[in-house]
Amino acid sequence: MSLVFAQNLQKTYRSGEVDVLAVKGVDFTIEAKSFVAFVGPSGSGKSTLLNMIGCLDHPTSGKLTVVNTDVATLDRRAAAEFRGKHIGFVFQDFNLIPVLTVYENIEYPLIMVQAWPEAKRRKQVTRLLEAVGMSGQASKRPDQISGGQKQRVAIARALVTDAKLVLADEPTANLDHDTAYRIIGLMKTMRDELGTTFVFSTHDPKIMGEAEVVFTLEDGRMQQPSAKAVAGHA
Repeated sequence: MSLVFAQNLQKTYRSGEVDVLAVKGVDFTIEAKSFVAFVGPSGSGKSTLLNMIGCLDHPTSGKLTVVNTDVATLDRRAAAEFRGKHIGFVFQDFNLIPVLTVYENIEYPLIMVQAWPEAKRRKQVTRLLEAVGMSGQASKRPDQISGGQKQRVAIARALVTDAKLVLADEPTANLDHDTAYRIIGLMKTMRDELGTTFVFSTHDPKIMGEAEVVFTLEDGRMQQPSAKAVAGHA
């Protein structure tokens, strides 16, 4: 099943007196339950694509459908509601709230976005703490845990609303080699167990090597995708 569909997708930014065409008429499809990477040099358009898929930015033209919704038509409030319901985010600098505990950071979207009742929140957060191996660190603050542990918390937070799609912008950039591999493995496990689709913007060859489909961008244009058939997820 197609989770993301783009056709002749374009994004133009205004820079002073000049229009900058950041994404130039790209076409792609992302299937549900897949592990996908957008790769390319800085300025190639991969982060812009991730922002449009995540409803943080609007296309200038073309078609973009995410979870059966034409996201280009959503106003700011509707886009925020859509993100809160369907999309999780993982960032290279973790973006955890320093004054909150590990538990509270994971719980935060359920309070601010979903307004889940307390008992339901506790059950969901506890389940994800166990899934990412952070149950023993639940009461610690971000400055009391390692970088790899912070990214585990960020993954749990991205999944806590039962997001169908997780967008990860350079999620291993601030991690050492071994920790990066463990985080990639954790995300693939979560994909297999929960059916979540993971989409990356990355320079990391470790992610490229694990991705089932790699979309390469150069100067805002999509090159021929590289696909590796994986049983059950092709």
